Amino acid sequence: MTIIPFSARRTRLASFENAYAVAVQLRETTGIDQFVVRTDNPVQPFRVSRHSPQHPETVLALVA
Repeated sequence: MTIIPFSARRTRLASFENAYAVAVQLRETTGIDQFVVRTDNPVQPFRVSRHSPQHPETVLALVA
């Protein structure tokens, strides 16, 4: 299996800091609490959700 390294831009866009910034923007826009959640996907290691995940240990931040 060949491993292709991610570009610097993808690494920055997929960072926790970027996910947190998106969560803050969504919270300010919608007024709904947002969660930053860790995933097992190396392409998308973090995601933002307005729903609390079923496994609380995967929540990295709550933007309230």
